[in-house]
Amino acid sequence: MNIIKKNTLLILAVIVLVLLVFMGTISYYIFIESSTQMQLSEATNEIYDDRISPDINQGLTVEVLRIRNRGLMEKMLIFGTRWKKTPSYYWIIDVDGKIADSSGFVGFGSSGTFITWDTLGMETKQNYYIGEETETSNVCISIIEQVNTGLFGRKTTTVEKEMIRLVYDFRTGRWSGDDSFMDSDGYGHYLGESYEVWLNLYQADFDHDGIPYWIEVNVLGTDPTVDDSTLDPDYDDIPTNWEWKWGYDPMTWDDHTNLDPDVDGIENTEEYQMRKYFANPFQPDIYIETDGMKRKNLRDINHVFWKESQQIVIERFAQHGIWVYIDDGWDDGPVNAGGELVPFIEEMDDVLGGQVKAFYDHNFADERKGIFRYVLIVNSAAWITPPQYNSFDTINIGTNKRLVRKSYGVFTPRYHRVVLAKKVIHELGHSIGLMPSSFAGVDIKKPVGIRYPSMPAQDYESLLNDYHSVMNYYWMGKDRKLVDYSDGSNGAPYDQDDWAHIYLPTFQTDAVNYEESVDETFEDFEIVNDYQGVQLKGWTYDQNLTHQYQQELTKLVYVKNAGCNMSVFINMEKGLNNSQDIRIYAMPNVSPTHTLWSLVAQGKLNSNREITFYSLQSRINQVKQIISST
Repeated sequence: MNIIKKNTLLILAVIVLVLLVFMGTISYYIFIESSTQMQLSEATNEIYDDRISPDINQGLTVEVLRIRNRGLMEKMLIFGTRWKKTPSYYWIIDVDGKIADSSGFVGFGSSGTFITWDTLGMETKQNYYIGEETETSNVCISIIEQVNTGLFGRKTTTVEKEMIRLVYDFRTGRWSGDDSFMDSDGYGHYLGESYEVWLNLYQADFDHDGIPYWIEVNVLGTDPTVDDSTLDPDYDDIPTNWEWKWGYDPMTWDDHTNLDPDVDGIENTEEYQMRKYFANPFQPDIYIETDGMKRKNLRDINHVFWKESQQIVIERFAQHGIWVYIDDGWDDGPVNAGGELVPFIEEMDDVLGGQVKAFYDHNFADERKGIFRYVLIVNSAAWITPPQYNSFDTINIGTNKRLVRKSYGVFTPRYHRVVLAKKVIHELGHSIGLMPSSFAGVDIKKPVGIRYPSMPAQDYESLLNDYHSVMNYYWMGKDRKLVDYSDGSNGAPYDQDDWAHIYLPTFQTDAVNYEESVDETFEDFEIVNDYQGVQLKGWTYDQNLTHQYQQELTKLVYVKNAGCNMSVFINMEKGLNNSQDIRIYAMPNVSPTHTLWSLVAQGKLNSNREITFYSLQSRINQVKQIISST
């Protein structure tokens, strides 16, 4: 019995020893593993967490928000019916070798493909499981078009029209490649040769605010278990997740009510308001709400902004880096949004009567004023007018068949749509600064002298002939394929590069002259510019800093068509230590177009009189360097 007892005790002792060694080994590896994830920086005495997805299965969602075929404008300008043949296409998404083919499962109807020029309102997505702690994923989005081949086009084959290659970073939540943050055509947007694509990528996220765990714990210092999409710790009326996405400091108050770094007249608070509709604070946008007019009788047509005409406008501006969004009846728009039909009026006048004010007040959503232009398609009209104050934001275009046939030689539905696009682009030109008060060729027409009675006939005729623009009524009617502004190739003084003179905020800026019913010609306009520049209590213009940083500051403004003058203002009444005491203003060099100064950035002035700006990327780089060196 004693021998058995001793053997039992010996066995128990061995088991205990083995367990102790095992537990020690496990503890060691747990310590080593955690030490590679949770690291203490001796320099800053801060703990950094290099884990990517500790609280949720790692995954990636790829959203294809909108696809637009860019070929319609070209077809509309060619005689025939090719414009009626809509394209058929779909997407294929490849993430790390896992392929999703949407053929048969997208679009409306039974085709299983997108059969439309523009998929606005047909958002799609694809989910992918990603291995735990994977640092990056390779993403490829292909746009595949079905084309007819063979005799009489009876066969169908597929052609890859676009391939968008991206690399998604699970630490930062950003992607790079054919689309990247602060690229030339806008983050989440790809402008290809054949197709334009709006896209979004995001990873699995415990609190569903879209900010990755790594960014929250290491960069922002926020709680990765709390939804930051509703929090605004700096009280600037913009939540943390939007400021993070676009590179602003969520912990420092920004003047988003006035900040407009792309100088499109849509300030950051309005960009946030329009975030669901592709708004980007660093990409110039034009938003249009359009209503139509009921027909006069059964023989008449409903006067509406045809889709084909819209696509001509959208494509022409896209070629110059400006995105146009047109609400002609978005399903989720506000009350009094686009797509309404107003009562029939025989003829709308822009000066006498002012009938459009009733539609502006009751059919144009109030929360959109100052963001959208209002385009009303009516029976008979062709003008832009200011329903409130003197800001030219409301356009009226007539589509009366008899009148357009007489004025433009319209005999086909195709050319009727082209003429409507011509008219809209013309009136939009006024809303972006192309005015008779800045260039005499704008709105000029025959007979010679009708606009400027005292202008020498030779000068008048030279303007008519040399200024090849839809802003010139002569060429607007004569050149049936002209749906563009002038490129200035005929040279001054009778031609100008219209694109180099546009100023997008014109639609919300009071014009320098009033149009009165007593004015018979453009020579009767009284032009008065009383703009005093930036008027801001407690702030003063700093000439030395402006000159010192002029070149560097131009990188803070995102105007596509012109360079900018910059101005630095410094706060003479410093407040909290964390407040920004530098304001950067920009004014596009588009003279003689009337312009104002726009706030484009804020920063801080250090003790060495050096201007510093918050940089999310710099902070990310700093954290990565600390982690790699500890």
